[in-house]
Amino acid sequence: MAFFIGLGVCLVGLAVALNVSWIIFHWRQVVPLVLGIILFGLLIAGMVINTIFLVREIRRNEQQDSFLNAITHELKTPIASIRLYLQTLESRPLDEAKRREFYHIMQEDTDRLLGTVEQVLKASEVRQGNARQNWKEVDFAAVVRDALGLARVRQHLSDEAMYFGSEPSDGITVMGNAEELRTAVFNLFDNAIKYSGEKKKIVVDILAPNIDTVSLRVCDHGVGIQAKELKRIFKRFYRAPNPMSREVKGTGLGLFIVRSIARRHGGDAYAESEGEGLGSTFTMRLPRIYRA
Repeated sequence: MAFFIGLGVCLVGLAVALNVSWIIFHWRQVVPLVLGIILFGLLIAGMVINTIFLVREIRRNEQQDSFLNAITHELKTPIASIRLYLQTLESRPLDEAKRREFYHIMQEDTDRLLGTVEQVLKASEVRQGNARQNWKEVDFAAVVRDALGLARVRQHLSDEAMYFGSEPSDGITVMGNAEELRTAVFNLFDNAIKYSGEKKKIVVDILAPNIDTVSLRVCDHGVGIQAKELKRIFKRFYRAPNPMSREVKGTGLGLFIVRSIARRHGGDAYAESEGEGLGSTFTMRLPRIYRA
């Protein structure tokens, strides 16, 4: 990438030098002077645009390579685990307690596989358009409660590790696809859990800043995010570079799915953080159906 950026800068510099030379030698001839300036201006603009798109393509390829490595690991690890336990069950006699333990571990690995496949399929689905399929009025507070309970069960969290800052009131209704909204909410919770470290303290709030808007705010006390990464983390395949990223398993699609679903429903998603080690706050905003 540095090579192509340097090459683009040199070419632009050369074009500028030629343009200045042309102006110096033809400053008395109006027509060649004007045509030369226009031609060199177009040439410089083309070089700049080409360099920008080339760098973006290189960066996108790097992100896709990172995604392929991550998805390969996410698929291979649970498959290898399930195979090992099946071989053990087949090759030697085990007592009932041990067999049940193996079955439980294989069930967790199966859930992990299914979750990875569903996330990839959902990322593909949310990019294919804005079709409003199966849209209806959805009790958003109920969706958040269900997702919170599921996140606690799957991650074996206590009520103190993940809880409502204030109990959400009933009657907070949005128009949309309930399954998609559930996916977006769960991905927000899953992201907060992954990056909260060992001592988890995640606060969830449902806010209604006005009669037309509802916001889901998820605040953790984890690794935090650098200011320059706050917008990038919602891009497809992107994972913010920090020491914990190497330890946390994932595909780089979770937050992309959150923002895509939020925008499909007429809202948005964004992140806030004071910096590394200072925790993060993720907010998903949606239009609300208000009834007096």
